[in-house]
Amino acid sequence: MNIGTPGDTSSHPTPSAADSTSPIFCSREETSERPMDFVDPSINEELDNIENTDMIASDDDVQKPKRAKTSQVWKHFEEGKDKDGLVQLFCIHCKNVFKKPKTGATSHLGRHLKSCSVKLRAEALEESGSLTQSHISFPKSNVDPSSVPAFDGKFDMEKVKVEIAKWIMIHEYAFSVVEDEWYTIMMKRTNPEFVPMSRTTIRNQCVKIYENEKKKLKNEFKYVNKMSITTDCWKSKNQKIEYLAITGHWIDQNWLLQKRVLNFVEVPPPRRGVDIANVIWRCLEDWGIEGKIHTVSVDNASANDSAIENLKVFIRSKKKLLCGGSLFHVRCCAHILNLVAQDGLSEIKNVIECVRDSVDYIRRSDSRLKVFTEIVKQLNLRERKLIDDCKTRWNSTYEMLAIAIRFRDVFPRYADRDPLYLDCPSPSDWEKVVKVCSLLEVFWKATHVISGSYYPTSNLFLQEVVRVKVELDNKSQSSDDFIYDMVNSMKRKFDKYWGESNLLMAIAAVLDPRYKMMALEFFFPKLYSPEKAATELAFVRRTLYDLYSEYVSMCSAESNASGSGSTSQSNVDARNVETGTLLSELANFLKEKQSEEKKPVPIILLIEDDASKG
Repeated sequence: MNIGTPGDTSSHPTPSAADSTSPIFCSREETSERPMDFVDPSINEELDNIENTDMIASDDDVQKPKRAKTSQVWKHFEEGKDKDGLVQLFCIHCKNVFKKPKTGATSHLGRHLKSCSVKLRAEALEESGSLTQSHISFPKSNVDPSSVPAFDGKFDMEKVKVEIAKWIMIHEYAFSVVEDEWYTIMMKRTNPEFVPMSRTTIRNQCVKIYENEKKKLKNEFKYVNKMSITTDCWKSKNQKIEYLAITGHWIDQNWLLQKRVLNFVEVPPPRRGVDIANVIWRCLEDWGIEGKIHTVSVDNASANDSAIENLKVFIRSKKKLLCGGSLFHVRCCAHILNLVAQDGLSEIKNVIECVRDSVDYIRRSDSRLKVFTEIVKQLNLRERKLIDDCKTRWNSTYEMLAIAIRFRDVFPRYADRDPLYLDCPSPSDWEKVVKVCSLLEVFWKATHVISGSYYPTSNLFLQEVVRVKVELDNKSQSSDDFIYDMVNSMKRKFDKYWGESNLLMAIAAVLDPRYKMMALEFFFPKLYSPEKAATELAFVRRTLYDLYSEYVSMCSAESNASGSGSTSQSNVDARNVETGTLLSELANFLKEKQSEEKKPVPIILLIEDDASKG
């Protein structure tokens, strides 16, 4: 707004007739005769100051406000500066670095968010409600509470019983909740015709609903040709009972990835491999899918190896296994990474125990936590609380250490206020923790990527395993004895489990239309010696030919004719490829292959290396 000299009306807007009654546009004489009880006196003072001023504001004195950031993508990025002082943008999820365009464009940032594997994994976990602990979940209800029809005057106790049973199952309430006195009073207040029920009645109703849903799912399985299952054992510390969970994974008629928990059953001792195989087989027979099982994914327990061999015998009596059963047994990659990380952490127990004891000491008392929080506020730190870890889960240990590092300046100040606190980590301890977290972060990201259940992951296994192997090789060259011992221990465990090629992992990488066989030509030399890489590459190629021949034999001549002679070329947009060092190297490798063959390669990767950006 331009402010003119007193008496100059050229720079002031002319009030319209509709505004003539407004006190803002009345003259001083008019306003003095009208009651001004509803006008703030401070407004009159400001108006007097404006009329009495003799300053003329020039255009140079008026600073244009900066345009507000309205795009939602800014919530996922933070600004920072590189060593040359140039402003860069950091993704808060995967920590990738991007240039900040002068125009303020955000299209490239939005494309990255659509393919950011860490963000997608977090959203999938949040949607499923399993950010902290996995639960057996029911499919989301499509019923909008506001759309429930109004009461029509007819009270149906049977319908109410069904809804109460669903409420109990979804929220995992005890059956005895229906026998609570105040629950009955509440329901009676809602409708006097409500009939109280016992825990046995509501339990039977829950079982009835389960049987109905099971019948629907069985009918859906009739249209499923192939299914994969995952299974794992879980031991209850309180009951001293070991359970086996079996989950089915398949693609429905709409080409959507589906999964359901098929069974959660007790496995009595001695829990040998044949006992586990019998439990799985009875579950498959109960669902009528024993002839549709394609693969079984288990962890690396020795009993599981025996269970899979016994299960193969049962399955072969119903169907022929692909490639002679070489693809039937799938080892859990996330569990292998867990074993490798646990082996490395065992080498640095003293450093981890020091930080763990400090966190436990402060969190154990509300008064200590209050003092600690006050110091955090004084230092103006963004983080507000520490977290405990589970000693048997390396990823929770990593998260505990990563958060504790952010409070490294708080612990010594707290030690000055608490004479009983004697386990304060030293500066050298914190330096070791930082080095450990930099290594564990690679394992943590890889585990989250390959553990997804709401998006295809099989084509990502090889890529993430190689990423971990490359990081271990780089860290093994460190002159720090502390890191050297830890990394060598991890490498020995890594070579133990990945000394031989994971056949299914390699085939899945080849079936990714972006890379095909060139993925193995790039990744295998990073995993094995040159001779071993060539041998494994030839083995995977032969297996692919055999697999293709088996599928051809199962297809009709008409489907073969429609698919013969066709070649496909696919272009990969840079929007769908996450920029990273390893993938940048892969892009350069593909370009070299294209120039060597002197013919178009059926993929084009548009990836900019981070180094070239600088």
